[in-house]
Amino acid sequence: MWHFAVSVFLVELYGNSLLLTAVYGLVVAGSVLLLGAIIGDWVDKNSRLKVAQTSLVVQNASVILCGIILMIVFLFKTQLLTLYHGWLLTVCYILVITIANIANLASTATAITIQRDWIVVVAGEDRSKLADMNATVRRIDQLTNILAPMAVGQIMTFGSPMIGCGFISGWNLMSMCVEYLLLWKVYQKTPTLALKSAKVEESELKQLNVKKESDMKPAEGVQLIVEKDVTGFEPQQEKEVSCGARIAEPFITFRDGWVAYYNQPVFLAGMGLAFLYMTVLGFDCITTGYAYTQGLSGSVLSLLMGASAVTGIMGTVAFTWLRRKCGLIRTGLISGVAQFACLVLCAISVFMPGSPLDLTVSPFADISARLFESEPLPTIASPEDKPEMVFATGMPSLLNGSTIPANSDPEMSPEPVPLISVSLLFAGVIAARVGLWSFDLTVTQLLQENVVESERGIINGVQNSMNYLLDLLHFIMVILAPNPEAFGLLVLISVSFVAMGHIMYFRFAQKSLGKQLFVCCTPDPKTVSDSSPPGNTSTV
Repeated sequence: MWHFAVSVFLVELYGNSLLLTAVYGLVVAGSVLLLGAIIGDWVDKNSRLKVAQTSLVVQNASVILCGIILMIVFLFKTQLLTLYHGWLLTVCYILVITIANIANLASTATAITIQRDWIVVVAGEDRSKLADMNATVRRIDQLTNILAPMAVGQIMTFGSPMIGCGFISGWNLMSMCVEYLLLWKVYQKTPTLALKSAKVEESELKQLNVKKESDMKPAEGVQLIVEKDVTGFEPQQEKEVSCGARIAEPFITFRDGWVAYYNQPVFLAGMGLAFLYMTVLGFDCITTGYAYTQGLSGSVLSLLMGASAVTGIMGTVAFTWLRRKCGLIRTGLISGVAQFACLVLCAISVFMPGSPLDLTVSPFADISARLFESEPLPTIASPEDKPEMVFATGMPSLLNGSTIPANSDPEMSPEPVPLISVSLLFAGVIAARVGLWSFDLTVTQLLQENVVESERGIINGVQNSMNYLLDLLHFIMVILAPNPEAFGLLVLISVSFVAMGHIMYFRFAQKSLGKQLFVCCTPDPKTVSDSSPPGNTSTV
């Protein structure tokens, strides 16, 4: 609920401008990109209950505090504008964005520890149970992504932004208590959650195995761990850490996290998932804005978003069924082929009637004009000027609230724009959600099964950083080519990145299964063999 509401509040706060929202998005993406590995390392080094409780309290307390500050700003905005020449209001903006960013970082820690660690321990060695739990969690996410914006929208429509802030603050206070109790009950009913392997010990063992793999037996490795516990580990804790070492520790953690991520057996699968974030083919502000330029109304867009949520839930169902029939790795391959096949419709839509693609217009014409020719930035049109912008799609019920002026010359009226292109675009985007969410669940479970327990936090933290990095690049791509005539090029680039992501996953699947990749599908075993190593337990 807060992730949707904060953008709306920032737009309302800054006079219907997207500036604060853009700054907030940039701060969030940059923070996770830089701190993802450090957050994951913190998750690994502390007990599960402490991590879950701390991140939960910090997340909800930050949202509550943010809501209170926003209520004060909305209530006394006029007075704040006159104090210290408006600098006090600017400080409030900075506080809101900073605290909201802290809430997002705490949410990242919560997602890592619950969805990538706790759920694995609760499922035990039953892979089918793990897959069902992952799918259930994703369905809950899909439903909340539908219901939360609807609730916030109704409150702000029939109430006010201040009432919306108060409602979200109260809701988070109540939900924090409920979530805290639920986490405590799960922790009490699952004793294995209290057991967590030490990160230092396992990393030392891995280094030892690399150096003496040829002449060391497993029993010797275990014996060396015990000896290290008794003689070597405690004195290291007594050493005083210098100030320089403390300053360098986050940078070392950042480097080690990315190196560890690169050395994972599922590195290519994780990179394949990250590449799917470099796309404009989703229901974000970019695609919504393009739909508005094509004349689709808000009601039509809401129906399309509902349809995409339904196909997303269908993807979670398809994942559980395919995993039982074909195995986990083949499920990812099938899901990738299905997603790419649907996105081919989006690529075709670029060349269909109604597409604004114009190769004679430079994609960088708009930004170069503003930078080098000093053209003024566009302003919000007044109500008197709105009739000049007409979206003639030939279907009045789909128009974005615009009509042809009565006093306009019929010869000067724009030709009706066919809906073939935009229809194919959204048909491909909606249909591709089935393969997308099935593929996402596949990579999620591969990370859960193949990453050792002591590295789950830092590896998943780096994975989040990779996702945000590619997501940030796609926003930069749109900033460089913002005009509708260039959107077709962005679609083709997006489809290319999705293809590259699935090629990476295909390479991973080929390395994992070899010639068995295209053999008749075989179901997964229900449990993992006790003799299989923890770092290489991928499903065949």
